[in-house]
Amino acid sequence: MCLMENENCWVWFKGSLQGGGSWKGGFTCKKDENPGILIQSPAYVQCRVPEWRISKTEPLDKYKGPAITEDSVWKII
Repeated sequence: MCLMENENCWVWFKGSLQGGGSWKGGFTCKKDENPGILIQSPAYVQCRVPEWRISKTEPLDKYKGPAITEDSVWKII
């Protein structure tokens, strides 16, 4: 989980219907009073994502998706 200051992180991107998802590095993240985590990268528009899409450490398998909790507000079925 990210703290109030910007920290480096990896972000999960689902991919397309034809291709699978993957983790991408080069982001910073910031937790504030709003739900989710604010992510930033020079290559992407700043946005807010659910916490399960963030990893503070480099994933060993960049193509294995994150665990999504059943009660996640941002879970897409």
